[in-house]
Amino acid sequence: MKIRWILAGALLAALGIVWAQTSDEVNAIMGRVRQLRSLPDEEWTASVGEIARQIHAMPNGAGKQGLIGSLVNLATEGDAGQATLQTIADTIVEVFPGLPERSRASLGQSLANLARYEHVKVLLDDPLYRAALEKLDAADQARTRADFTLSDITGKAWTLSALRGKVVLVNFWATWCPPCRKEMPDMQALYERFAPRGLVILAISDETHDKVDPFIAEKKYTYPILLDPDRKVNTLFTVEGIPKSFVYDRSGNLVAEAIDRRTNRQFLGMLKLAGLQ
Repeated sequence: MKIRWILAGALLAALGIVWAQTSDEVNAIMGRVRQLRSLPDEEWTASVGEIARQIHAMPNGAGKQGLIGSLVNLATEGDAGQATLQTIADTIVEVFPGLPERSRASLGQSLANLARYEHVKVLLDDPLYRAALEKLDAADQARTRADFTLSDITGKAWTLSALRGKVVLVNFWATWCPPCRKEMPDMQALYERFAPRGLVILAISDETHDKVDPFIAEKKYTYPILLDPDRKVNTLFTVEGIPKSFVYDRSGNLVAEAIDRRTNRQFLGMLKLAGLQ
């Protein structure tokens, strides 16, 4: 999540946008974008859709480019709906030719994420976009072959390959991450529902015991919480922003991925691909 905000900041800087000098419309939309994380899910979904359509209708220019760069980093933090995500992708494609190279690289990566993990349609012939897709290909191949052993906060060791025969949800999170904290109650509910049918959740944080233990004790989550303070497993999975989730079926095949926070409905869709429903 932190990386996405850094990239958004780099995009705005590259565009040379001074927000105080932009139009009232751009300022108003940006204000709504900044408020998204404070909204409950249903209101969030409606607001993301309205904002996406409003940005798409704007004439091309620095304001539109900056707004869509900010929105795309938030629009996957929940269930925005396929139509909204397609509108966002279409807007990125529309503004793409007018961006400087650094900004095209950043938005090209966001667009590749939408195409790969949110299954939107993207018609863009650009070397930076193709490079972003190739980067995702390499990461997915590594995740398909990935194996690791980590200990949870109770000291128990967990090895991914030893869980064949189970459906495994590998989730990367941190205590400081708002979207991570927001999806954890849904993960707990899924764990209680599906653990008797073979679901294992391995929630991996790169923080230390003194950060994680009090948080888990307060929230009373019961699925395994693994620690990766040297970030070896984060690196293995090419985790640059959180939350991220990966579902493996009972044969150890990677069958579903999520680049951001998932709702209960979205998690159910991922687990269905592994045979749990």
